[in-house]
Amino acid sequence: MSSNLEVSFNSPQCGWMSVGFKNGTSEFHTTTAHAPHANALGELLDILTSLLDGSLSQAGLVLHWNRDPQEYDLRFLPDASGVHFEVYEYPDEDREAADRELVFSHTGDARDICNAFAETFARLYEDRNTDDFEFNWHQPFPVSAYERFKAAIANRA
Repeated sequence: MSSNLEVSFNSPQCGWMSVGFKNGTSEFHTTTAHAPHANALGELLDILTSLLDGSLSQAGLVLHWNRDPQEYDLRFLPDASGVHFEVYEYPDEDREAADRELVFSHTGDARDICNAFAETFARLYEDRNTDDFEFNWHQPFPVSAYERFKAAIANRA
């Protein structure tokens, strides 16, 4: 398995958010947009919660997100060795598999991966009023999904 995963989501600005993933062997940073995948943050939290509560099937789950015109898939695939987290980049919204590029991958324990995301979501949540999250992201913070995720983390502690 790779080194510890580090996840960074910076406070949104004008409907855009800087995101980054880093481990001991690779690093990937980009910006993502609030649309057209309007529920991306909530869906990501739901995927992470399913990793913790064991409801994520072996087929895994894929989160679609975009940069415009680039599109991204964040893939979470559990198996006996842990969870494979992969980020694929597509040049446009057509999402042709032949055109995609693997830009980041990490394999680790579900708890460790979720803890890395928990740190950055905790910062976003704590700063949501100061940073005027809803205005700057053009959508509300997914509070319900975040609370379910926090509860799943607490149950695994």
